Amino acid sequence: MAELLQSYLSGRWIGRKEGKQLLDASTGAVVATTATDPLDFEEALAWAKSRQASGILGIDFQARAAILRSLAKHLSEHKEAFYSLSYATGATKKDSWIDIDGGIGTLFAYASMGANELPSGNLIHEGPAVQLGKENRFAGSHVLVPKRGLAVHINAFNFPVWGMLEKFAPSFLAGQPCIFKPATATSYLTQAVVKEMLASGLLPEASLQLIIGGTGDLLDRLGPQDAVTFTGSADTAFMLRSHPNILRNGIPFNAEADSLNAALLCPDVSPEDEEFKLFVREVMREMTVKAGQKCTAIRRIIVPRPMAQAVAEALKTSLLKVTLGDPRAEATTMGPLASLDQQADVRAVIEELSKESDIIFGGQDHQSRIHSAAGSSAEKGAFLSPTLLFAKKSDATAKVHNLEAFGPVSSIIAYDQIDEAMSLLAYGRGSLVASIITKTPSMARTVVEASAAWHGRLHILDRVSAAESTGHGSPLPMLKHGGPGRAGGGEELGGIRTVSHNLQRTAVQGSPSMLTAATGEYVRGADVRESELHPFRRYFEDLQVGDSLLTHRRTVTEADIVNFGGVSGDYFYMHFDELAARNSQFGKRIAHGYFVLSAAAGLFVWHAEGPVLANYGLDSLRFVKPVAPGDTIQVRITCKRKIDKPKRKPDQPAQGVVAWDVQVMNQDAALVASYDILTLVAKKAQPAA
Repeated sequence: MAELLQSYLSGRWIGRKEGKQLLDASTGAVVATTATDPLDFEEALAWAKSRQASGILGIDFQARAAILRSLAKHLSEHKEAFYSLSYATGATKKDSWIDIDGGIGTLFAYASMGANELPSGNLIHEGPAVQLGKENRFAGSHVLVPKRGLAVHINAFNFPVWGMLEKFAPSFLAGQPCIFKPATATSYLTQAVVKEMLASGLLPEASLQLIIGGTGDLLDRLGPQDAVTFTGSADTAFMLRSHPNILRNGIPFNAEADSLNAALLCPDVSPEDEEFKLFVREVMREMTVKAGQKCTAIRRIIVPRPMAQAVAEALKTSLLKVTLGDPRAEATTMGPLASLDQQADVRAVIEELSKESDIIFGGQDHQSRIHSAAGSSAEKGAFLSPTLLFAKKSDATAKVHNLEAFGPVSSIIAYDQIDEAMSLLAYGRGSLVASIITKTPSMARTVVEASAAWHGRLHILDRVSAAESTGHGSPLPMLKHGGPGRAGGGEELGGIRTVSHNLQRTAVQGSPSMLTAATGEYVRGADVRESELHPFRRYFEDLQVGDSLLTHRRTVTEADIVNFGGVSGDYFYMHFDELAARNSQFGKRIAHGYFVLSAAAGLFVWHAEGPVLANYGLDSLRFVKPVAPGDTIQVRITCKRKIDKPKRKPDQPAQGVVAWDVQVMNQDAALVASYDILTLVAKKAQPAA
């Protein structure tokens, strides 16, 4: 009996009345049935918001990053069940790897980025502070804080797992409860993953809800602290973005829309080059992976006219090797589209495109090549042959630049000059990604400079990068995913940048001491606390932001400079050539900057064993003024920021990270060097249980 898909709202599963049947894309068998019970979105929103403070915001950035890591491990242990269900969507094992392992990998990536880049607490200080008054009694800075609202994520059918998890990870890190609305056609796979996420017991209450079916009046009920994201068609993105309540309340709306992505073969490449083979392979992969149902898939193949025939023949040869069929069949290399509705949509667009293009491979032909598994057939499944067209019309009004067949369909477009190719790229009116295949660095620079404004990502491919390239169609958690214009104008992924998008940025003004209190991070000019106990002798729990030490002094000598040059091998003329140094802007010899750092460390470190375990980084180093022989330096080191690090393993030592503000001054109290150092600091030993 087919599963009845239920929504998870207000802490319970809802749905008893059977509605739409969802079919296996290959066999036409019923996989699941949606429920048609009415959903109370007012209750769902109130439930999530009433529990946000004690739930997802009751823990901090570091704790949420640790939960993401544990959640990724939990889903990894159950992914074979997801793979089994994924076949019904038409996805091959390779397709499912992109969706399922790619989604879980995104959780791991954000867990690591959150642990390494986010502070303790629920406030991020975007420093440094800016001095707004002459005497530094009035300063300003920016903070990022979680909003008191939730995120509604509306996803497309093509990536039922990755599409959800790549939005969940940054939203969860930002402290936003999420409501997910997957596309109905493949929602059974999304629901299976959500069930496992909830069953893990890792998520704070009300941090995750799921809608199977329509959104009803949900968008009408959102407020100014909420957010909406959408992945899908440009037309639907426009409709949602124009919703009166979204406009009225200034609700952030992020769209990642399907776009007419391109691959450009540059004129410096010939058919004998390795880059030509890479170009054909990349286009072939993007036409057939996920049966071309990717928002990043290559729709326009832009090639020099003299090579158009060679490209067409190479692609046709490769496409003849595609085995279309049920993804459960071992011989299958490309599965069906996700649904019969999707098949009908793609066929209709092919028909429109063919009015201005020649079909040179595929179309309605080659259906006899379908490789079937038990119960699948050309008649029951949503199968469609890869289809390659050659555009006869290519100006800005051509259908090839305005219509997208969301399936295994691409069009070759020929150009005569590289400037014409730049125009062809722009005719797509904005895309998520374009690939540039060239073997000449100067050609890559020309194309990037002319085309970057029209694309969210540019993938430059040559024989060097090919060995490690993740490919044209692979958005990565560390880099932005999104694009201008037709592509939606939004941004997803991009590392911690996406977490920042989900937070509220606010300017804060006041005295340095008030800014220190507000941001939780020491701002220069604020009051400090000095004591006879060296700060490096304090355990992590005992240290407070503002704990400070003013060191004794040291006079820099000629011998220091000579000895440091001998140890380091740095005999730069400014340190040793009296005449050349006298003719420089400084008018005299000066000490090595790195000697100043070393001497400063000698002044502020605590030499005996203590809680400070290691110095593992140095940030924001600036050499402000030169130090000459005879100058005297002194250091003030102040606890600037504390980051409490949860244990990843039971036997791991309990510790945290402390950032120290370091100011090196000369005999005139003028700043000569400025930087932050990062140290691992032990916590007190806990008594045995």
